[in-house]
Amino acid sequence: MYNKDNVFYKILKSEIPAEVIYEDEAALAFHDIHPQKKIHALVITKGLYSNFDDFISSASAQEIRIFFSAVSKVADMLGVSQTGYRIISNIGPDSGQEVEHFHIHIWGGEKL
Repeated sequence: MYNKDNVFYKILKSEIPAEVIYEDEAALAFHDIHPQKKIHALVITKGLYSNFDDFISSASAQEIRIFFSAVSKVADMLGVSQTGYRIISNIGPDSGQEVEHFHIHIWGGEKL
């Protein structure tokens, strides 16, 4: 069950500001406020999904396609498509998932 009491939901509702990189009907991308790598962006779904498993089992095929296309577009916009980048999605407490809203981290801009 999705819990609306999380920072990403508040960013989607414009209750908390974010440095937006990209937005479309399925995704919102912004710079991480505590970057762990030279380039560290987050791409969050506009749908209310708690993690990757929830997203894959509940979202429409079109929503999934648009979301992952957005991840690729953001990587290109950040200039890491040619040199390489890492995408990460933590699922559940054992993985270190801190925000229970499905999101992808994009890391790049340096040797990982």
